[in-house]
Amino acid sequence: MSKKHKFKRLESVVLYFKIHLIIVLILSPNLLSSSLGNFIEADNPKIQYTGRIDFSNPKEPILYWPGTYIIAKFEGTSLKIRLNDIEGENYYNIIIDDNDKEPFVLDCEQDKEIYSITSELKDTIHKVLVFRRTETLTGPTIFKGFILDEGKGLFEPPPKPKFKIEFYGNSITSGMGNECIGDEDEGNESKKNNYLTYSAITARNLNAEYVCISKSGIGILISWFPQTMPEFYYRLNPFDPEIMWDFSKWIPDIVVINLFQNDSWLIEKLKPLPDSKKIIRAYIDFIQKVREKYPEAHIFCTLGSMDAIKEGQPWPGYIKEAVKTLKEDFDDKRAYSYIFAYDGTGKHPRVSQHFKMAEELTIFIKSTLNL
Repeated sequence: MSKKHKFKRLESVVLYFKIHLIIVLILSPNLLSSSLGNFIEADNPKIQYTGRIDFSNPKEPILYWPGTYIIAKFEGTSLKIRLNDIEGENYYNIIIDDNDKEPFVLDCEQDKEIYSITSELKDTIHKVLVFRRTETLTGPTIFKGFILDEGKGLFEPPPKPKFKIEFYGNSITSGMGNECIGDEDEGNESKKNNYLTYSAITARNLNAEYVCISKSGIGILISWFPQTMPEFYYRLNPFDPEIMWDFSKWIPDIVVINLFQNDSWLIEKLKPLPDSKKIIRAYIDFIQKVREKYPEAHIFCTLGSMDAIKEGQPWPGYIKEAVKTLKEDFDDKRAYSYIFAYDGTGKHPRVSQHFKMAEELTIFIKSTLNL
């Protein structure tokens, strides 16, 4: 056989194996990850999820909202996480064995799927919490599962708290810039940490399961973009108004609403300018939308801690008047108002301020509900 024919035959053999390998990988998408350990798919019943998550494909649930979290108990010395972050801009806290003082901060990358979290654990049973720090603006994450040591598996997760709390808010509730120091850029995604917001801290203070529906820049009458909270609050997919959340799937005991900060900045852009009656009416209308979904929930109407509540501002009064009207005219005995202390900085609250807000709110909720 000539050298030319031998070379062409070799080329054909190489091409055959390349095609065969591609087919195997397509038909066996878990081959690569399973070679690195024991791959636990996302639909494993021992993985616990909390938040508005799209489970239309149970093997690839989609996470959109800040504060969405996943809990699992696993055995072994190492942990890898498999996911696809669409924009590559999200951050997650990975907390092992409840050590939230030193979380592993997962910085997502586009086109990367496997993230090594740790390989230095004791060979025993551990708990992992995967918590979304960033908000809807940074796009969805498709979670695919965990990779454990060979031969290791999952155990039953801890029971979920019986108490449930849901927050509706803006950048304050999302955690915009809460880890900034001084004049650092508040829009830096790495400086947003929903785990250390007043909302998530309050939930932990109350030992409550936590859901957060918030978006920086959003208001009730006007936002920094076309959608207001009444046009946004019902969505499963925050980017698609046609993909709606099924409110019967998760019913909170407490709802906390912290809105009007952006309205206070933007209200004069509305033409005609609404008077106080129309502003209060819009707030009442939104509370009643929430009330329709959760007839038995305690709804706490709050505001703060930024400049919408500083002395001389009318916005705290609008909320108090709205709640008064709900109680007197609509017999809503489970609506309450609470105005946070003004932080006086003119910036988004930092972590220390979030802890103070959480302490205030926790005390008010406990005293109001006799918890």
